[in-house]
Amino acid sequence: MSGMVFFSVSMSLDGFIAPESSEELMGKQWMELQQWVFRQRHFRENLQLGTGGEEGRDNDILRETFERTGASVMGKRMFDAGETMWPDEAPFHTPVFVVTHEEREPWRRPGGTTFHFVNDGIEAALDQARTAAGSRDVRIAGGAETIVEHLNAGLVDEFTVSLSPVLFGSGIRLFEGIDASRVALAQVAAEASPKTTHLKYVVHLR
Repeated sequence: MSGMVFFSVSMSLDGFIAPESSEELMGKQWMELQQWVFRQRHFRENLQLGTGGEEGRDNDILRETFERTGASVMGKRMFDAGETMWPDEAPFHTPVFVVTHEEREPWRRPGGTTFHFVNDGIEAALDQARTAAGSRDVRIAGGAETIVEHLNAGLVDEFTVSLSPVLFGSGIRLFEGIDASRVALAQVAAEASPKTTHLKYVVHLR
């Protein structure tokens, strides 16, 4: 039995999930956006940043997201940024399917992550991810354009937005290009913590 397709992202209060340029990743605004993540024990363990870190509901949400994910799909822009930033043991530990026009052999990393490069669109990538994930879920890792493509195609079952108390003013909007005439949402959960508010939605096509 195949699992669900979902995404989970941090977003600023004015709707942005990343700076315009990948060179600004790890800059001040990005660090503020992800502050709730960096503090958690699971995040530190997964990126091998040492011991310590907070435990609580935020940490549980990160761990649950990791444990439910059997494979991921991402766009080329996200992969290009991550290729230079992730440690040798990339933090996925599952197959990752990169939607790209670039032809490239699978890139195997220590710790169980293998990046597969798919040249024939999001549906082909998602089909391969579903097969690789088995009974676990498929996460659409990003970026925003890839997430919106999946939403507009009716391929996402649910998602979580973690709203951080920060304003970007400009950057990459999560829902830029969404077909609001086709996509309808039902909120199913809202959990607040000192650094973020987790909003969970089920997706329906109108």
